[in-house]
Amino acid sequence: MGRLLHIIASPREEESRTLQISEVFLDTFRKKHSDWVFDELNLSKEEIPSLTMKRVDGKYALLLGKELYGELREAWEEIIQHIERFLLADIYLISTPMWNFSIPYTLKQYIDLIVQPKYLFRYTEHGVEGLVKNKKMVVTCTRGGQYESREMQAFDFQEPYLKTIFNFVGITDITFLKAEPMDIGEEIQKQKLEIAKSEALHLAQKL
Repeated sequence: MGRLLHIIASPREEESRTLQISEVFLDTFRKKHSDWVFDELNLSKEEIPSLTMKRVDGKYALLLGKELYGELREAWEEIIQHIERFLLADIYLISTPMWNFSIPYTLKQYIDLIVQPKYLFRYTEHGVEGLVKNKKMVVTCTRGGQYESREMQAFDFQEPYLKTIFNFVGITDITFLKAEPMDIGEEIQKQKLEIAKSEALHLAQKL
């Protein structure tokens, strides 16, 4: 039995085009893996702890190789709970639209919360070592514009950032299911969504 963590960064619920792709993936994956645990983290509904001054102090203590005690440990309890929840998963599904060429602020806040020294990465004499190993990630994303050309790739800060930060912590098996452009016209939107849904179905069947 495995565990899949679905991280939702779209606040649009049933109106979300990104979640339409994710639902196809999940429906297919559930049929194949009925014994798995499916955990959903909706970043628009669950309150994500903010990084206060004391919590940032804890991060610097960890960077220096120290343990967290007393007030610092107390301040970090919620962070540790989110990190442990993340680490329990075998597969991650991230549903995120593109906002202003990047990711929604809620997803950035969550990433800043969980990517912590000692837990997701560590510094060694050979450099940085990611500690999240042997995991897979699927990212469903929709974009209003078209970012396939070399010229437009310069505006895409979504896929490169997510690849970089999760590669950094050790997750290198990442598949992106993208639907674009979504805001050019209804016919193109429908066509691109169907293509992405088909890709999602085939990917779920293989995993």
